[in-house]
Amino acid sequence: MEPFETITSRVSALMRDDVDTDQIMPKQFLKRVERTGFGEYLFYDWAKEDGWDLPRNQVLVTGRNFGCGSSREHAPWGLEDYGFKAIVAESFADIFRSNCTKCGLLPIELARPDVEAIAASDSVQVDLAAQEVRWDGGQASFEIDEQIKHRLLNGLDDIAMTLQQDEALAAYEQRRERSGPVTTAL
Repeated sequence: MEPFETITSRVSALMRDDVDTDQIMPKQFLKRVERTGFGEYLFYDWAKEDGWDLPRNQVLVTGRNFGCGSSREHAPWGLEDYGFKAIVAESFADIFRSNCTKCGLLPIELARPDVEAIAASDSVQVDLAAQEVRWDGGQASFEIDEQIKHRLLNGLDDIAMTLQQDEALAAYEQRRERSGPVTTAL
């Protein structure tokens, strides 16, 4: 996972409420376990609608309750593979928010007027270290768990977090060593 740096980007606006994970990444594309290659299937059914346009920018701005529905990890994988690094919304489904942070996506909750102002702006700057979003003369602060912030700023996924405990793991394994015969299953 890459460390999250301050990004400045044009905005991709999808101002719809209650977008569920099946709309983000339809079930027929869940047959793989790799985290890459899902971007081409993002919003697959909606992409067939006349006038559909979702530019490949780094910031997606959307409505409330984004990512509701099932807990599929493929939805954040598709968003990340499409090129998004941050999603600004009024609210997120809890499991979806957690899945985003595990693949390096930053979910940002802001008040509806701020979300609408950002969606209408030309560009936005997302500064995770300062916990701020800036756009066309506007600015809003957002909350984030300190541990999640640390992980995103340093590009640490679950495996990298575990590997940081290498000495403690080795000490634990040494403590639980026992003398005597080693038994094996038949």
